[in-house]
Amino acid sequence: MKLPLFMIPLIAACLFVILGPPFLSDWLTFLDRYASFRSSLSSSTSEMNSHSNATAAIPVPVTVDGQTVEQQQQQRQPLFNHSVSNHSVLASSSSSPPPPPIDEMQILPPNRTRVNEELLETAINEVIKNASAESNYEPAAKARKQRRYTKLERIEAGLRGARAAIREAMFQNQTQDSDFVPSGPMYWNAKTFHRSYQQMEKELKIFVYEEGEPPLFHNGPCKNIYSTEGNFIHAIEMDSRFRTNDPNKAHVFFLPLSVVMLVRFVYVHDSHDFTPLRRTVADYVNVIGTKYPFWNRTLGADHFMLSCHDWGPEVSKSEPHLYKNSIRVLCNANTSEGFNPSKDVSLPEINLQTGVLTGFLGGPSPSRRPILGFFAGGLHGPIRPILIQQWENKDQDIRVHQYLPEGVSYIEMMRKSRFCLCPSGYEVASPRIVEAIYTGCVPVLISDHYVPPFSDVLNWKSFSVEVSVNDIPNLKKILAGISTRQYLRMYRRVVNVRRHFVVNFPPKRFDVYHMILHSVWLRRLNLGLRDH
Repeated sequence: MKLPLFMIPLIAACLFVILGPPFLSDWLTFLDRYASFRSSLSSSTSEMNSHSNATAAIPVPVTVDGQTVEQQQQQRQPLFNHSVSNHSVLASSSSSPPPPPIDEMQILPPNRTRVNEELLETAINEVIKNASAESNYEPAAKARKQRRYTKLERIEAGLRGARAAIREAMFQNQTQDSDFVPSGPMYWNAKTFHRSYQQMEKELKIFVYEEGEPPLFHNGPCKNIYSTEGNFIHAIEMDSRFRTNDPNKAHVFFLPLSVVMLVRFVYVHDSHDFTPLRRTVADYVNVIGTKYPFWNRTLGADHFMLSCHDWGPEVSKSEPHLYKNSIRVLCNANTSEGFNPSKDVSLPEINLQTGVLTGFLGGPSPSRRPILGFFAGGLHGPIRPILIQQWENKDQDIRVHQYLPEGVSYIEMMRKSRFCLCPSGYEVASPRIVEAIYTGCVPVLISDHYVPPFSDVLNWKSFSVEVSVNDIPNLKKILAGISTRQYLRMYRRVVNVRRHFVVNFPPKRFDVYHMILHSVWLRRLNLGLRDH
């Protein structure tokens, strides 16, 4: 027998009248209390997940030992927060699971009997009890999850703050500086460079290894074409501002070896055998790695060496991680021979024959420079023979000499010239670049695969001329085609950037010593390291 559809609501209403409101009240009470508990637990979990996402580490696009730093960062825990609730984030994964949903709880079907009302109350009390137990358990879980951060993690956290400050400088007014405020088109971004330099002054710490004895270590030439090498070694070992005696506070570690001295005392003359040089450097790195934990901790990525000798890149191959991971500060900055501008630093080659700059700096105004272009130098390497053959003694505007006439001063010829030709020799670097800047002569770079010094900060195209080897026959046309107005701009910019190439005793802010340190600082900022 089928009931008419209109009878179903009537039957339901009768049942509700018979059973009464207590049935509905009991279930609503339970559902309200359980829903309230679930809501608070869900809110807490959501809050913790949100906080965890907000503390993600900043990825940095540098490769160390075959892994990009982005891959490294994905494997790292966030280091530090600006919130006091950091440890609750770390403890969230170990908290007790929430109570099971309603349909999984073993509660008897409710009815009007006293027995089942007591069972219902017991079930509700059990839920509340579990919630209370979980609340008491949470602080203990937090305590167990707290850990001590390593020295390297603390250093990395500080560097992340420095990166953020440098990025912000792009959108803020330039900070004041009573000594020097960089500005003008000579810089890719004067504000970020200035902020980065100031951050370096506040934070950078360098540990210099004391192992090794002179003359191979802690020594270098100061009165010849490789003088940059010796002057830097001496300056950093006397530095009380950036040098630290506590390696746990260091951002970078300096290997105070001298390739010039290795070539002089270890290399067998005319043997063309680099084995003794490589063995000496490999043994030195092995001593460092055995005595200290820092080389092996990062596979040398936060270590740097410095060399102005042509063979600096070759000697660095003595230890694979030194070549692959470490910061190499090199005069021979040739990208075709493995120089990596994102990791390595181009070092200016400075020929201080007397050890000082007396009588070297400065020159007459542009109106007193009658010579269009000048070069004098030895006939070596693949580029200079082309230059000599094309221009030697052939034009009064382009003065090119293999040997200067007797009684003619090399420096005075640079001071009389508007443009100074700087062709590569056997290697890409040339001391003529810095000599041109010293004398106020606009440098003309003629080289292949060369990365000019400090080019991550300095815009060389604004104060120098680049000429390809194939355009050597067109030199006069190229230089004469530069308008007087443009030349005067370039001249003023050369004078303005000169301070970044000057060697001071003792060093002064923004000079060549500090610019080398700043280049190392930038490479360290580009690294995201963790304990290996």
